[in-house]
Amino acid sequence: MTHFASHLIAGARQLGPLCVGIDPHPGRIPALFGGDTPDGLAAWGEAVVAAAAGRACVVKPQVGLFERHGPDGMRALQRVCDASKAAGLMVITDAKRGDIGTTAKGYAAAYLSQDAPFYSDAVTVNPYMGMDTLEPFLQQAEANGKGVVVLARTSNPGSADFQAKDLEGAPLYARVVEALAPAIERLKGADGWSSLMLVAGATGPDEARKLRTLAPDALFLVPGYGAQGGGAADALAGFAEVDGRLEGGVVNASRSVTFPDGSESAADKTAWTSLVEAAIDAAQADLSTHARLGAATLA
Repeated sequence: MTHFASHLIAGARQLGPLCVGIDPHPGRIPALFGGDTPDGLAAWGEAVVAAAAGRACVVKPQVGLFERHGPDGMRALQRVCDASKAAGLMVITDAKRGDIGTTAKGYAAAYLSQDAPFYSDAVTVNPYMGMDTLEPFLQQAEANGKGVVVLARTSNPGSADFQAKDLEGAPLYARVVEALAPAIERLKGADGWSSLMLVAGATGPDEARKLRTLAPDALFLVPGYGAQGGGAADALAGFAEVDGRLEGGVVNASRSVTFPDGSESAADKTAWTSLVEAAIDAAQADLSTHARLGAATLA
């Protein structure tokens, strides 16, 4: 059974730390693929997967943007997850689940069980309701070699409303990560990285550095790079120097690589593919260059 963290870090070492976000925003799916319909979402998502294959190690479909189409939208999500698996890409399903008891068990089974209807290597979860809400996900991760991605310090402007609030001398996000320490250790693999990931937004590089101090063995999922304004240096701020380069997770880019300039009006699928592949290559090169330069600076 493959250990999630080991698989992910091996892929990032080989191809670079870019995670391609698959976010089918309303009104932005090109008519080439069928527009903003369930079939259009599926066809567009499958095309993104094909463009990412061999250029990135992991994709991150955003569940809410599929779910808005109801059952047919969720079937489109299934198609994208299945296509990703077939293409050799890892899948972090961005669902941000968080609930108690049997409800949490249901969510965990839907994404992380052996027979999960939505194939995923990891799923994002919200810890706001407490550690017991994470336990079903941790159990599935242990049983099936999967990952659990916990919100710590997110990239949205409103993250400061609660995450940065003082809680007995430290911000709430730091207290969350302190409470996660046993789970991080529990999901640690032979290479030292844990399959419990933390979300650490590129828009908060100082907080990411603090998170790395608090959780040296946790991989980071870094949103906020690209369209949200975070640059490569900020996105990699919480990574650690390993063998001459910065590593410690993956950096997500969605709109900047899946809706590059000209792609929504591309004349045909060949032209669209060229634009998206070039955007993925550019983001991967940007991050990989900064990973090397950043490690040299630290040295």
